[in-house]
Amino acid sequence: MSEATLQETVQSMKQVMQEADCLCTPEEVNAAYDRMAAAISERLGDTLPLVYCVMNGGLITTAQLLTRLDFPLEVDYIHATRYRRAVSGGELHWRVAPEVSMQGRTLLIVDDILDEGATLAAIKDYCVQEGAQAVYTAVLVDKQHNRKARPDLQADFVGLQVEDRYLFGCGMDYKGYLRNLPGIYAPKGL
Repeated sequence: MSEATLQETVQSMKQVMQEADCLCTPEEVNAAYDRMAAAISERLGDTLPLVYCVMNGGLITTAQLLTRLDFPLEVDYIHATRYRRAVSGGELHWRVAPEVSMQGRTLLIVDDILDEGATLAAIKDYCVQEGAQAVYTAVLVDKQHNRKARPDLQADFVGLQVEDRYLFGCGMDYKGYLRNLPGIYAPKGL
């Protein structure tokens, strides 16, 4: 990337940040992480779960939850996509397949958002097929709309219900940037 392109991108992202609508403040997000961790601890605290972070979006949510969970657990990550440079989803493709065996384990799959949910549903189905005893899902955000991949698709642990807009921050990106912001934002007009 040339210096001019780099500076143009920096300025563009700063403008997006300045003009964005804040849908959830950092304080609201932290309170959501606390609630999620308490619910996860109550439900999974005695199961020695295997926690899978769904990369890249689930990185921040996973990290925030892990620091709040005070029971024994094992951590790994997965990176799956259904898009593979296409504009519509197809078969699940593992960029990084799970390394730790799921056989007979209780799993917690952590991601940033449940939007339409096709990828999360496919990952969950895969885990069941691989012999997981129980598969739970946790997302910071459940986007409110009626376009879920399956009518009954829900996450087991949800931090926040957010309106149906394009979101960034807390692991969600805007054109590959701004995942690192501690609140949840929506660009103006989107």
